[in-house]
Amino acid sequence: MTNTNYTATDRNEAIAAIKANLRRRSGKTWSVKGGRGTAWGWITITAPPARLDNYGSMTDADRDELARLLNRDVHSQGVLIPASSDYRRYYIAVSAGEAPGAEPTPYWD
Repeated sequence: MTNTNYTATDRNEAIAAIKANLRRRSGKTWSVKGGRGTAWGWITITAPPARLDNYGSMTDADRDELARLLNRDVHSQGVLIPASSDYRRYYIAVSAGEAPGAEPTPYWD
């Protein structure tokens, strides 16, 4: 499935698409979850709880693999995607292995 023409920006649809793309490309399950409360629109990508250490951090191997899959540096606690249609479209494309261009610009100061 290629997502080049993916235009939907619904948070839940983006979560499902990113999760499916990462699983297809890596053969592994990844935790892709939406925020709650005031962070409702934000999305976090990390290893699932069974692959996290006692402090909630990813292993170096998982962090390196996620970095390769998303073509970016990854923090030990994962990747945080801002609540923005542009960011959702960008990460859907990147998770599918596409090169969507430059990462969107933050919309806050």
